Amino acid sequence: MESIVSTRWLLARMYESELVIVDCRFVLSDPEAGRIAYTADHIPGAIYLHLEEQLSAPVGSHGGRHPLPDVTELAQVFSKVGMNKDSIVVAYDDQGGAYASRLWWLMRYLGHERIYVMDEGYSAWKNAKFPVSDHQAVRIPSQFVADIQYEMVVGVEDVQEVVRNGGPLIIDSREHRRYLGLEEPIDAKAGHIPGAVNKFWKDVLDEQGRWKKADPLKEQFADIEQDQEVIVYCGSGVTACPNVLALTRAGYKNVKLYAGSWSDWISYGENPVAAGEE
Repeated sequence: MESIVSTRWLLARMYESELVIVDCRFVLSDPEAGRIAYTADHIPGAIYLHLEEQLSAPVGSHGGRHPLPDVTELAQVFSKVGMNKDSIVVAYDDQGGAYASRLWWLMRYLGHERIYVMDEGYSAWKNAKFPVSDHQAVRIPSQFVADIQYEMVVGVEDVQEVVRNGGPLIIDSREHRRYLGLEEPIDAKAGHIPGAVNKFWKDVLDEQGRWKKADPLKEQFADIEQDQEVIVYCGSGVTACPNVLALTRAGYKNVKLYAGSWSDWISYGENPVAAGEE
C-alpha cells in the first residue's frame, strides 16, 4: 500500500467529504511552536493534533519520553475530529515527515489503513502558492472504532530477549553520533542497544527533502533480508516511524516499533548499553 501522497494529490482532493487533513507540526525544543504555526496558517480544513497532548501518553518512570497513548483515549481523539472507518486521513508536518509518520503509525496500529503522509511538508505547500488559511475548521464528531494490531509493537522485554538470544534485527534511527555514544543531547545515557545497526531516519528522504521511492529504498536497505523480522527504535519512538514507513514502502512485511525506544531502554538500570560501531 502506498503511504505517501504529493501536495498536488492533496490539492485536487482537499474538499472531498471523507478527507481529514491533520497538521502534525511540532518542535521538540519548543512544544508550543507547532500549534502556534498552525494558528497562524495551515492547509484549509486541517485540524491540529499535538504530539505530546494527543499522540502520546503522559511521561512516567518507564515508557520513554513519548509513551504510546492509551488506545481507547486515542480512538476518542480520532472520533472527536470526525474520523471513522471511511475517512481518508492525510497527515503533514514541516519536519521531514517525522511527526506525520507518528500519526501514520498510530492510525495503522489502531487498524486504519487509509492514512497517508503528505510529501515534502507544509513549506513546500506554501511555496507552491497553494491555498492556506487561519480558519480553524469545526469537525462533526464521528465514531472511530479501533482494531488494535498488537503485532506492530514490541516492549522492553521483547528487546531484552533479542539482545540475549538474537533473532530480529534491531535498527537505531538516530543520528550516527548519538548511536556511537559520542554525544547525547536529550537522554540521560549515551550509546545504543547492543546489536543494533544504525539507519538514520533522515536518509529515507532525498536531497530535496522528498520521500525516496520504493526502488531507492530497497537499495538503501539491501543489507537487510526482505523476510527478516525488524525492530525499529529511536530516542522516544517518534523518528523511528519514518523508518518503519520507509521499510514498509520498500516491501518489508515484518517491521515492528519499539515504542519506548532508547529513553525507555535506559530507564531500566540493568539494561546493557553499547557504544561505537557494531
